[in-house]
Formats: sequence, C-alpha cells, structure tokens
Amino acid sequence: MGAVRERLPEGRYGRSADARADRKLMIAGAVLGTLFLAMMGWFGWHYVVDSKISAEVIKFEVTGDSEVQVHLEIRKDTDAKGVCTLRSRSEDGTEVGRKDVRIEESTDRLDKVYSIRTTARATSAELIGCTAR
Repeated sequence: MGAVRERLPEGRYGRSADARADRKLMIAGAVLGTLFLAMMGWFGWHYVVDSKISAEVIKFEVTGDSEVQVHLEIRKDTDAKGVCTLRSRSEDGTEVGRKDVRIEESTDRLDKVYSIRTTARATSAELIGCTAR
C-alpha cells in the first residue's frame, strides 16, 4: 500500500510565501497612497495660497460683427495687481479676438464689463486666466 500523506495544518509553521508577498504589496500600496494624498494636498494648498487673483465670466454679449462685451467678476487680495486675459472665438472655433485686462484697483472684488474687438463675428467669449504681478 502507498504511504498516506498527512496534510499539515495551515498556518501552523509560519506564513506562506504568498502571504508575505501580499503583506509587502499592501504596505507598498499604503505608502504610495499616502504619498499621493500628501502630494495632492500640497498642490491644492499651493494653488489656493498662491492664487491672488481669480475671475469668472458672468456673461458675454456679441454686440456686432467686430465686438463682444464680457462681464467679468474678479476676486483678489486688496493689494494684488495683475492681468486677466480674455479670448473670443468664431463659430468654427477660430480665435477672432484677445484682450489683456489690467487689474490695478485696490479693492478685493470687481465687477466690470470689457469690450473685445474682433476680426470677425464672434460666438463666444472666455477667460483664459489671470496672473498676479
């Protein structure tokens, strides 16, 4: 008769190689996840703290074949100065107008309407971005 092979109780003689590998993967995943969250937190904090001027297009109106009026709301630090860039596009997406607006007022909020001269009839106006000086 053949020898009967006894099955050893699982986990009785230490962890298997698979369990050690799983544990290492879990630790590596936790470390990488923590580093990723820390990096995202740093980027978010840096964006909020360094952003001294922010703006939003409230509405725009095409007033003719060569002009668009843009109502812009600007929020900033009271002493911050900078430039916001506006762009206008035609129906096919071609840029037909661009304007850099200087922000030099000593208030923390501005509501202004700016005119963009265009080379053709525009169908949209957008804020590209603002930079502080």
